[in-house]
Amino acid sequence: MMARRVAMQLAAAILVAALWAGGPGFALGDGDPASDVLLGQNVYYPYSPPVPRKIQNTLNAETAAAKKAGLPIKVALIATALDLGVIPELFGQPQNYAKFLDKEISFNGPQPLLVVMPAGYGVQGMSAKAAGAITGLAPPEGKSSTALAQAAVTAVAKIAAADGHPVKGVAGVSTGSSGGGSSSAPLLIGLIVAAVLVAAALILLRRRQGTASAAS
Repeated sequence: MMARRVAMQLAAAILVAALWAGGPGFALGDGDPASDVLLGQNVYYPYSPPVPRKIQNTLNAETAAAKKAGLPIKVALIATALDLGVIPELFGQPQNYAKFLDKEISFNGPQPLLVVMPAGYGVQGMSAKAAGAITGLAPPEGKSSTALAQAAVTAVAKIAAADGHPVKGVAGVSTGSSGGGSSSAPLLIGLIVAAVLVAAALILLRRRQGTASAAS
């Protein structure tokens, strides 16, 4: 009898250890994997298929840099309904899931949160300007875990820049500000104006030459 009890206890211990070692897809707690993982990490990655290590490193470094700059953002990448644990009905509803997840991970105040699903983005716990940064952002280019992670890299940069905490010094991450796109606009306008002035000058010169020829 004693041997049987010991065997059962050992089996239970092995099962628990296996679940914890299985990664975020098997996280324990309240049945919502991301809420468990994000308590200790900045990013929840889908269990399967895994995001390439290079992109993980970029997103991890980006969120760490954002936190250092003053925006401690958390990111949840939800590739399938399996990533939602016991609430699969929220798959395809990134904003509703963001509201749910926010309640699970916010304790001492607002927790900036970004949720990325194939359907788009959800945000919570951030300023109106930061939240508005994803308004015109296109959904991920694909449904894979990799596509979600790549979209998150872009979204975090834009959110951080809009919030006044631009991410700097992370390889593969732009500042997310509009400066890069708008900086070429004045040059383009200047070139157009110059071309118009040159054309007008040529037309005036030809007219004068024509008048002079007629007079002679």
